[in-house]
Amino acid sequence: MVAAGKRCRWKKVGVAVGTGVFLCFLAWTGLSLVPLPVELFQPLPISSEFTDRNGLSLRTLATPSGQVARFDTEAGLPEIVEEATLAAEDARYWNHSGVDPFATLRALGQLARNRRIISGASTITQQLIKLAHPRRRTWSTKLIEAAQAVRLEREWNKDRILHEYLCRLDYGNRCSGLREAARHYLGKVPENLDLAESAFLAGLPQAPSRLNPRLHFDRAKVRQEWVLGRMERLGWISTSERTRACAEPIRLVPGVRDFVAPHFVDWIEPQEQVRQQRGPVPTTLDLRLQKPCEQILRDHLAPLRERQVGNGAVVVIDNRTDELLVMVGGTDWLEPMHGQVNAALARRSPGSALKPFTYLLALEAGATAADVIPDVPTEFPTPTGLFRPLNYDHHCRGPMRLRLALANSLNIPAVRALKKWSSPRALRQRLLMCGITTLDRADDDYGLGLTLGNVEVRLLELANAYAALARLGEWHPLKAIRGETAKETAHRVAEPEACWLIADILSDADARSMAFGYDSPLRFDFPVACKTGTSSDFRDNWAIGFTPEFTVGVWVGNLDGHPMSAVSGITGAGPVLHEVMTLLHEQRGTSWYAIPAGAQRRWIDPNTGHEAAEGPSGVQEWFIAGHLPSPARDNDRDGGGRVVLDAEYADWLNGPDGPRNGAFVVQKASVDTPLRILNPLPGTIYLLDEDQPASRQRLRLKASRDCQWEAEGLHVVPAVEGAELELAVGRHRIIAEDTEGRRAETWIEIRRM
Repeated sequence: MVAAGKRCRWKKVGVAVGTGVFLCFLAWTGLSLVPLPVELFQPLPISSEFTDRNGLSLRTLATPSGQVARFDTEAGLPEIVEEATLAAEDARYWNHSGVDPFATLRALGQLARNRRIISGASTITQQLIKLAHPRRRTWSTKLIEAAQAVRLEREWNKDRILHEYLCRLDYGNRCSGLREAARHYLGKVPENLDLAESAFLAGLPQAPSRLNPRLHFDRAKVRQEWVLGRMERLGWISTSERTRACAEPIRLVPGVRDFVAPHFVDWIEPQEQVRQQRGPVPTTLDLRLQKPCEQILRDHLAPLRERQVGNGAVVVIDNRTDELLVMVGGTDWLEPMHGQVNAALARRSPGSALKPFTYLLALEAGATAADVIPDVPTEFPTPTGLFRPLNYDHHCRGPMRLRLALANSLNIPAVRALKKWSSPRALRQRLLMCGITTLDRADDDYGLGLTLGNVEVRLLELANAYAALARLGEWHPLKAIRGETAKETAHRVAEPEACWLIADILSDADARSMAFGYDSPLRFDFPVACKTGTSSDFRDNWAIGFTPEFTVGVWVGNLDGHPMSAVSGITGAGPVLHEVMTLLHEQRGTSWYAIPAGAQRRWIDPNTGHEAAEGPSGVQEWFIAGHLPSPARDNDRDGGGRVVLDAEYADWLNGPDGPRNGAFVVQKASVDTPLRILNPLPGTIYLLDEDQPASRQRLRLKASRDCQWEAEGLHVVPAVEGAELELAVGRHRIIAEDTEGRRAETWIEIRRM
């Protein structure tokens, strides 16, 4: 019976052990069925960190959860950093399989004795599960996380689990992960942390708010000393090491995160390529230039505040690499009204800044820098009425060579040049080719006023259009992200020789002196091609300059559109351009263009543009291959040596702007010269105000010589000089007939206002 009883007991033990083994086997094999949080296998939520071209931080954007998490690699961290974290959170990490049975029993015992939780038992693996997939804290949640922790330990090695944990851990102050915590609090990377610093950071995740070192440094320090003591008890450091680490001062760096070049970062952050990129975003911006340019703009705008100047912008382009080096979108991003508006991207009126592209078209059409353009009062018919441009100073200068007309930014010659050698449609198309995207109306909507800036452009796009001139006709898409592939392709937009001649004119300080003087901000000690622009009512002014290496664009004005107090491109944007370009020359170096093959320098008559003999009465001018000066003509001067001008100069010569030195004379009409009607021009549209008396609404008639006038449907009345028309609504043919019976015709249209 005894033997039978023993056999029965052993049988029961065997069954119990077998059952236990079988249950353990089922539990172990069942772990493969435990699902792991999908978040563990997704890319870590890394912040986008914008850096300048030299790796200096501009701004780090928070992740969707509001945390800042910097890019990290899977490379192992220094042993001291890992040991500090393990001492604080999971000392038996290397010896358990995801759940620490000793810590679990200890926590249960404390709970039984104290009827409340005294300490947790979660291992780092369990905490990683919780960080990856937060759940409501219940007993069932703990059991699920424990099972998943054991499963995870079967899938990943210990190094990977620890690395993922340190990348996700919350260290307070929006710091997600050890790398961001080390940078934010101590200004270091984890690889450079010493024992004291490692223990200091390792203690923070226990209670990031309560231990916030920026608010409660003493609490964080107490926690650090506890971690160091724990490391000593574990035998990981010696007593002397603990003592030295406790005595070492912890120096926190300022807690303000980088917020540099805000307009630039705001501009590139929404771009598709940036949104798809995780971690560092290396930009082309150069902080070594950006910050001085910001200061230059602030310094020059400060004294202009009393003249109603509120905003400005600066861009710098590297013409060789197509990279944007500087974007100053304003002087104060925090200014409540317009601070966050990027003035470098705002649509503004460019004024005369478009004129070089008009003259570029003229040169390509066969004009030369010596060709003479009449700078005289002129009316141009347009579909909407009569266009009567005025020069900036409301004066006319008579015969103007193309070089002088462009260098001095004269309005009337620019309009004449566009009408004679090109067209508004051709100018618009060329500007579109040069990357100006704001010309969104039909070609005919702009008219001849396009050359004077009756449109809106963006500073960044206009500067890159000038960069195409600087590259001698090659337009390149602008780059803001290093290593990016441009969506658009580079293409030729102009002939190299014509661009070279435009650059030569825009760098000619002597030619510019007629309007700007010799000591203007556009005068440099080294070659720079530069152009200003001022919109109507002084609402915007511009200054753009380039060398072969760099293009600088400056805009000054008010983003709300109200006018400045007589601040032009030469007084507002010009000084900023001068200082920025001088900075580039001194720090980076600039050069100038080689003379194109086939270009020739010839002597010309400054008043006719025709070839002349070398001597004090002539000037030298550059001519590109195939376009040499016209030979002198017998009728260029009269017997007294005076320059003979066409009849269209008569009013100017006899008016207040005409010279009194007797150097010019208007050509007398020959019987062989065809009769020409000088005013009105064919197709001119006039608007009739029926509230005004007819005597105040007359049109002066002008022809190349004395004649009689007829007008279908209109009454011709004598005037002090010639004749005038009394206006009436309708389309009217006008006929002039001289004493020899020669006739000329034109037509006009008169509409009600």
